[in-house]
Amino acid sequence: MQTPEINKHTLTNGLRIVHLQDSSTQMVTMNILYNIGSKHEHPDKTGFAHLFEHLMFGGSINIPDYDTPLQLASGTNNAYTTADYTNYYLTLPACNIETAFWLESDRMTDLAFTTESLEVQRKVVMEEFKQNYLAPPYGDIAHLINALAYQRHHYSWPTIGKELSHIADVRMEEVKDFFYRFYAPNNAVMSVVGNIGMDEVVRLSEQWFGPVPQRQIDRSPLPMEPMQTERRQMRVSRQVPGSVLYMAFHIAGMMDARFHACDMISDILSAGRSCRLNHHLVEERHVFSSIDAYIQPRIDTGLLFICGMPTEGVSIEEAEAAVWEEIDMLLNDGITDEELTKVKNKFVTTRSCELLNRQKLAANLAFYETFGSAERTFDETDLYLSTTRQQFMDVCGDILRRERANVLLYEAEN
Repeated sequence: MQTPEINKHTLTNGLRIVHLQDSSTQMVTMNILYNIGSKHEHPDKTGFAHLFEHLMFGGSINIPDYDTPLQLASGTNNAYTTADYTNYYLTLPACNIETAFWLESDRMTDLAFTTESLEVQRKVVMEEFKQNYLAPPYGDIAHLINALAYQRHHYSWPTIGKELSHIADVRMEEVKDFFYRFYAPNNAVMSVVGNIGMDEVVRLSEQWFGPVPQRQIDRSPLPMEPMQTERRQMRVSRQVPGSVLYMAFHIAGMMDARFHACDMISDILSAGRSCRLNHHLVEERHVFSSIDAYIQPRIDTGLLFICGMPTEGVSIEEAEAAVWEEIDMLLNDGITDEELTKVKNKFVTTRSCELLNRQKLAANLAFYETFGSAERTFDETDLYLSTTRQQFMDVCGDILRRERANVLLYEAEN
């Protein structure tokens, strides 16, 4: 894919800026990615990155209410936290874009750090934890399967945190310490996409972000996950409507040359009703009432999941055995040209639509500039399409092995 002109600039305080002009719109999207995710937390104090996603909207040193001036400028905003980074984005009419520079630079400089804001956001996050991970059926699966798959790496807990008490017990001095360690211009990449020229982006960046002080980024080395050499299994019983089988396999990190082949595995197994797992195990053999495969992409090492609910009368062990039969068939017989073409076409369609969305485009530019180069945003399609059948099969043979399986047998109580 031909790469549009990408402009870059770095402020003296370390803030990296990526710009792509789009004159077909009257809007501008600003995206700020902070290189801080849940993997950077201490194992005994988790959930901080996600808590900060909320605290960053609780008022800054000069702006007590973030949303009101943005709404008055006809803007919208949102944010999300991952294990690897935290991302903030906002879209405004081009004529009001300076509001974005003002708002984001102020909260990068200093938050208000009020007791009221901390208590409000603490309660919000704790309620989210309860509603999504404690109260609903199957809510604890993410905690269980990640802790099983990652014995050393900090990917072993979800971004919400390892335990509810970690957020319940957080103190103001810990919040301030976390902010000054990670939320800094030299730990961020800002992308600006839309109807604005590079000269204006540089001018506004120097004016508003230039005075933000550089900080010492305190990032301890992360323990890397060693190669798994033995099957891991966990069996739990819960009061849920039906038993569920979860299988997780380690895959290459997102910037690894093998990642695209890893991504293809889930599509070969489970993309659409005609895919292998659904066609063979749901429609033909009736082993599962539903089954799916998907990846959890990560910068270091992600996971490929296969999960399904066995049909009534089928034991969870029988269901797992049926999945291994499908895996063995894939490894022994390979894939057809039709299957390979199908998953590649699916990726091209999805990727093309994604890059037409300015918010997603801005997020991609910031992401790839943080972990590699912004130009990679437009190289992904070619990299995916260039994956050969042999490369795919080599990766399958390396990943889909019994000694590298993490299996959660999540049984319904009788």
